Amino acid sequence: MCYSAQIWADYRKYTRLFGAHLGIREFVQLFWQRTVDNKVKIPKGMEAPFLAPATDGEQEVKGLIERYQEAQATAWEQELFKQRKRLADAERALQTKTTKAAQDSQRIATDKVQRLLGWLADLRRTEPQPRDSRIYPGHYAPVMVMEEGQLVVKPMRYQCRPAGKPAFYDVKFPGTYNARRDNLQGFWKDLFGFSHGVMVVDAFYENVARHRMERRELLPGEKEENVVLEFRPNSGSEMLVACLWSRWAGAEGEPELLSFAAITDEPPEEVAAAGHDRCIVPIRPENLQAWLNPQGSDVNALDAILEDRARPYYEHRLAA
Repeated sequence: MCYSAQIWADYRKYTRLFGAHLGIREFVQLFWQRTVDNKVKIPKGMEAPFLAPATDGEQEVKGLIERYQEAQATAWEQELFKQRKRLADAERALQTKTTKAAQDSQRIATDKVQRLLGWLADLRRTEPQPRDSRIYPGHYAPVMVMEEGQLVVKPMRYQCRPAGKPAFYDVKFPGTYNARRDNLQGFWKDLFGFSHGVMVVDAFYENVARHRMERRELLPGEKEENVVLEFRPNSGSEMLVACLWSRWAGAEGEPELLSFAAITDEPPEEVAAAGHDRCIVPIRPENLQAWLNPQGSDVNALDAILEDRARPYYEHRLAA
């Protein structure tokens, strides 16, 4: 399972390299949705290109980003005031008498103050960081699709909810951020051959057991320990990760949802040797048009594109 990835969060990279257009309507809708629903997770790297708007649509997105940041800052500053008061009260109480309740309150308030200060600093930060473009399941990412013969970049959630399925599908099938290649004509048959996309990825991250990474058995009495590994092509090239996507519409009044899943397959030897049993599927650039135009293609021909994938050597290291 590709549980996390370092992506191209800036849509302008798609525009420069592929000549793709921006699906501005969907970006406006998404950033508006975040102002009323704080469960919407947008990586900071997706905000950056809109901070110097060149069109009316981009200006609208910038305004929505600023509205969200102002509301978030106000909420966190109010909570910070509350926790600082709690901390001061606990410290005064401890000067008189040491109690477990006061110690717990001091510890919890100290932790929350530090966390809130970190969130506020990150919210106001303008210097880009690599983590700004890292996504996890439930986060949004730019995905390139074909629409009316043109390449278009749209923001989509990294966990696919197929059209026609109920909203609780997300909870019932929490692993739908990945689509297994051996199940494309089963679970994913309504999307495979119909709704294909590509996400550009620089690196991906996997949870593995430490003893498997170290290629050994567990020692007597040793408990299994999880570590996170970063996998990155040693060529330094980006990966055009094959995806399936869906446009979901619920009952009247529910917001439209664009969502996607990255296709995974059996891992190459070096990924398996590092302790993981799945790997994303990067398609070759020469197969991009055929992959994004699946309608009318035989499923065997589409599967052949996945088989004829780019096969870089993946170097790995412990993730920071």
